[in-house]
Amino acid sequence: MGFLSVIRRWALRDKMPIREIARRTGLSRNTIRKYLREGAVEPRFKTPPRASKLDPYADRLSAWLLAQTRKPRKERRCLKKMHEDLVRLGYDGSYGRVAAFARAWRADRHLAEQTTGRGTYVPLVFQPGEAFQFDWSEDWATLGGERIKLQVAHTKLSHSRAFLVRAYLLQTHEMLFDAHWHAFRVFGGVPGRGIYDNMKTAVDRVGRGKQRDINARFQAMASHYVFEPEFCNPAAGWEKGQVEKSVRDARNRLWQIIPVFDTLDELNQWLEDRCIALWAETAHQTLPGSIADVWEAEKPMLMALPPAFDGFVEHGKRVSPTCLVTFERNRYSVPASFANRPVSLHVYPDRLVIVAEGQTVCTHARIIERSHHKPGRVVYDWRHYLAVIQRKPGALRNGAPFTEMPDAFRRLQDHMLRKEGGDREMVDILALVLHHDEEAVLCAVELALEAGVPTKTHILNLLHRLVDRKQTDHPEIDPPEALALATAPKADVDRYDGLRQTTEKRHAS
Repeated sequence: MGFLSVIRRWALRDKMPIREIARRTGLSRNTIRKYLREGAVEPRFKTPPRASKLDPYADRLSAWLLAQTRKPRKERRCLKKMHEDLVRLGYDGSYGRVAAFARAWRADRHLAEQTTGRGTYVPLVFQPGEAFQFDWSEDWATLGGERIKLQVAHTKLSHSRAFLVRAYLLQTHEMLFDAHWHAFRVFGGVPGRGIYDNMKTAVDRVGRGKQRDINARFQAMASHYVFEPEFCNPAAGWEKGQVEKSVRDARNRLWQIIPVFDTLDELNQWLEDRCIALWAETAHQTLPGSIADVWEAEKPMLMALPPAFDGFVEHGKRVSPTCLVTFERNRYSVPASFANRPVSLHVYPDRLVIVAEGQTVCTHARIIERSHHKPGRVVYDWRHYLAVIQRKPGALRNGAPFTEMPDAFRRLQDHMLRKEGGDREMVDILALVLHHDEEAVLCAVELALEAGVPTKTHILNLLHRLVDRKQTDHPEIDPPEALALATAPKADVDRYDGLRQTTEKRHAS
């Protein structure tokens, strides 16, 4: 480039003849005339076609690239993987040559299809209260000292761009319903429609164009909150680009340093507070003010928040002879009267509800164990087995459910089982919780243990006093060891004879 600059300076500014320039530079006069005539300011060289090590594999690589375009984005192989496959086939060239071939192949394909490529989009504008966008992502956090992969729900208002991030352990229906409720609660209302990708918890089948077979439970949730679900084209995440950007921004704002909390509830409370704080700190990209300012103006346009959707997933179960139902490799106890009978299991994000004959039978806290290397757990409620031990009192001694009884009952059991017939008396005492408040029964047992009289009769007496609200803690009396008379009686047998005399009043005879 500097050489051409010297030639142009000599010819145009110094008016030097072409012959003299050719003599000084050693170039031919025709070459100098060509440079001056074309006005070239930098040299241009045509790269001659050269053989490449990739040429024998060009057809195979082109077929691979074409096959990848027909797969979902998350299932496509990267170029590094293709380079490794070519190396196994005998290619000994560099990865850079494969990447250059792929760039040229994509450019030729776009030109052949007369398209502008996937990098060109149309800006979208949303009215206040018109729509929200929803998406999932995966991130990590430390909960209770263990590093856990979380499924993170992102919900974002399309107009004000207010967003909420909430973490779960799974991406199941009940988690999806719970994420919508908390998002609408924080936003203060419900927009008119929701924009989703074709997630399996919402779409059963993707049809032609915009035709979708929507999941029945998801449709019930949308009808409850009165919004219209709308689904993007397959592998077209830019149609909900706002929430896609929110996923990327959240990784930098919230997950750059792995959060450390004791429980998932504490983490979600921190995420909610942090998101609301970011609304005030982040400027809106197209409207004046922050996201919080625009949200305040959009809030009156949202539909009033209805009651929470009863977002459970129902499973039909049959209770085992040991009064247990199985869910996600864990087992939960059910009252013994429902053993060997079908029940309905309602699954919520944090609890399991067993329903039978139109009524709630029992409720358990849900256990979600992500590791498949650990054995399943059994959750007992000893009250569910009282009907069994009334017929089989011997099962109380080694019954697994009764290891989880309160400490007072365990100490009473140690006393009862030492004597003959104690297991039957212990069963009768435990059965009292079926008819009386459990706290009252525990209080009576503790009073009996403190008094050193752990018997069934004494516990029943104390319980009746507690139920009848009679005072059980009388003041202590300290009687003297012996009573002394101030005046000692006289030994006179005539007094007895006087009682036998017949007088106006008849005495003993």
